[in-house]
Amino acid sequence: MALKTAMALAAGLTLLAGCASRYTPTPLAANFPTTKQAKLQAAYHWGVVTDSIEKRVVMELRKSPPRPVFINEPKDPSAFQRALATQLTTSLVNDGYVVSRTPAGSLKIDLDVQAVTFSANRPQYRYHGERAVLGSGVWLLSEIEAPVVANVAVAVGALDAHDWFNAQFAPGDTPKTEIIVTVSVSDQYRYLARNTSAYYVADSDRILYGIVDPKPEEPKLTRTFQVRGDI
Repeated sequence: MALKTAMALAAGLTLLAGCASRYTPTPLAANFPTTKQAKLQAAYHWGVVTDSIEKRVVMELRKSPPRPVFINEPKDPSAFQRALATQLTTSLVNDGYVVSRTPAGSLKIDLDVQAVTFSANRPQYRYHGERAVLGSGVWLLSEIEAPVVANVAVAVGALDAHDWFNAQFAPGDTPKTEIIVTVSVSDQYRYLARNTSAYYVADSDRILYGIVDPKPEEPKLTRTFQVRGDI
């Protein structure tokens, strides 16, 4: 009887341990569903971003009577902001829009770029494993980080399965640097369109996005001692 009581008590405690409290002083931290965010690593990628922005701007401009547009560049643009404004001007002109050199009588396009820095060593989630050739057209993918090593042999012809799985991911750790790009189309009274998107950027390219890291302090070569008492 005592054994059955102990087993029932243990089962009850296990059940309680697996349940979250119904009441907490703060919301429980939870992960978002898995998503992907592009990492900018070349000037060509800046052009891809600009093309995406231009398509969204044109879509909104078509909803109103045709008017010239003026791209409002910041006074001290970063390399990325300058390229963004230049490439957007080119795309709009090539699509037949009048891009004015002065704001008078034009719709204004503002390009706001906010660079943010998160903590270093952020986690990187991707496929894991090492590759090995078993034979012609047969690869072995070995999961080496799991507690139990799982090996899967895949017949893929001439396709490199390991590269196929991992090519979609940017190399290296998750960057600590991200940029938030907001595009606004407005006149003097209202916003006609507004869109925001976010991208990773390589930490080594931070200066291209207007982030200037402080120089490390140089070590002091002298030290002052205070002497007390008679000499």
